[in-house]
Amino acid sequence: MTLNDLADIIASRKGTDPESSWTAKLLSQGPEKCAEKFGEEAIEAIVEAVKGDQDRLTSEAADVLYHLLVMLAARDVPLENVLKTLADRQGTSGIAEKAGRT
Repeated sequence: MTLNDLADIIASRKGTDPESSWTAKLLSQGPEKCAEKFGEEAIEAIVEAVKGDQDRLTSEAADVLYHLLVMLAARDVPLENVLKTLADRQGTSGIAEKAGRT
């Protein structure tokens, strides 16, 4: 499964019965709740990275990616926009890119 596939599945759950899927339930709770859940998952991934448990980090990283896509969907930000931003940054030093932000 690619991130695009997952983003499409998440988009298909938007507006469906919250009792039918976890994704629909998250989206029905609004963008703020989706952001909160993303933050929780990011912290869990950080903890596992510090501990050094690769299997747990892998699992938490999958949760982070999923919840990031849910958060983007909650704010109607297509994954394609994020991927385009990354592509636009390609070939630019991270230091130079950060210095050029307004």
